[in-house]
Amino acid sequence: MKEDTRMTLEEIRSVFANDRYATECAGAVIDEAVPGHVRVHCDLAPRHKNAAGGIMGGVVCTLADFAFAIATNMDGMGTVSVNLNCSFIGSARGTQLIADAECVKNGRSVVFYTVNVHDEQDHPVAKVEITGFRKA
Repeated sequence: MKEDTRMTLEEIRSVFANDRYATECAGAVIDEAVPGHVRVHCDLAPRHKNAAGGIMGGVVCTLADFAFAIATNMDGMGTVSVNLNCSFIGSARGTQLIADAECVKNGRSVVFYTVNVHDEQDHPVAKVEITGFRKA
C-alpha cells in the first residue's frame, strides 16, 4: 500500500507564505487545498482599490495566480504559469475576494485550470483561465 505523502493544509500554508507578493501585498490566505481544488481569499482594504474606487484588476489576477500556484505545486515545485486570461465580469460588493481554482486538465507537461473569483456574497468578479507548464 502506497503511503500518503500529501502536505497538510498547515504545511502548504508554511511553504506558500514565501509567495510574499500574494501574502503580504494582497493579503492572500489559503482556505482549502486538496488535489484539483484550491480556495484562497483576501480581506479587501483601501490598498486594494484603484483610482476609480473599484478593486484593482491586479488584485484579482494575483489571487487567481496564487490559487493556481498552490494547486499545481502543493506536491512539489515545478509548474509555472505560461498563460493567464482574465475576464472581468462584475465588481466585488462585499468585503472579501475569493478565488476557487479547479483543475480542468492535469497532463504530463501541460496543466489547465479555471479560477472563479467572487466576493463572499457570491457575486462573480472574474473568470480566469490559466495554462501551466511542468518544468520537472
